[in-house]
Amino acid sequence: MTSNWHGHLHICYGGVEGKTQILSSQVQAPLKIQRPFFPEGTDVCHSVILHTAGGVVGGDRLSLHLDLQPHSHALITTAAAGKIYRSTGQEAQQVVNVQVAPSASLEWLPQETIVFDQAQYRQQMRVDLAPGATWLGWEITRLGRTARGEQFLAGAWRSHTEVWQENRPLWLDRQWLPGSEETFFSPHGLAGHPVVGSLAFVGRSVDSDLIDKIRATWIGTTGQFGVTRLQTGLLCRYRGDSTMEVRQWFVAVWAVLRSLYLQRPVCLPRVWS
Repeated sequence: MTSNWHGHLHICYGGVEGKTQILSSQVQAPLKIQRPFFPEGTDVCHSVILHTAGGVVGGDRLSLHLDLQPHSHALITTAAAGKIYRSTGQEAQQVVNVQVAPSASLEWLPQETIVFDQAQYRQQMRVDLAPGATWLGWEITRLGRTARGEQFLAGAWRSHTEVWQENRPLWLDRQWLPGSEETFFSPHGLAGHPVVGSLAFVGRSVDSDLIDKIRATWIGTTGQFGVTRLQTGLLCRYRGDSTMEVRQWFVAVWAVLRSLYLQRPVCLPRVWS
């Protein structure tokens, strides 16, 4: 008998009389969804996902399916930082599948993930966008418990994200970092910086002036950053030492994109406070 968790979560959002609602939800421990919040009016449904086991160990499997019907708008975050514990060899996996219908928008803004030394972790996400739909998502990862002086010197971290539209790839991103002194300190790896982050916005065309505006939002002091124009969107990267620094930058980028494409100011999830 195995003691590993195989958690499932399936949420369907829909627009009902101008209000985005959770039409249906199915959950299996250790995943759970809190009741929805509407801090910015009924148009946007804020949801918080909880992992009730407190952390992920080797062999755990988490599966999330998110379905946004036409004209719905959801903002999804997590209740706390995720923790991926060290493994004796088994890989922990999280798989997220998303369908975003025409004129729908998903903002996928989980809190950071802490990957312990010797952890084996794979994150896979596939987003299928209908024409007219948008997706904004970020991923912030700390490799090693640096508060305890730990470095990510053994194990493996993999992150694979795909965004498709009508069977055509819009953005494919594969990251793999094996834990070792070479990759931790190499300038082509972490260069001694334990925190990495990616933010992507996909579904609208982006001009060069916006790229310049996004670059101007950077006010960090220790990290390194980059902004790239995608086929229909943009990509931001971070490598540094501070989850606070990368989150502050990502929120600034999010504010620009939200104002321009969703005609809304930023509304921070209350669970972040």
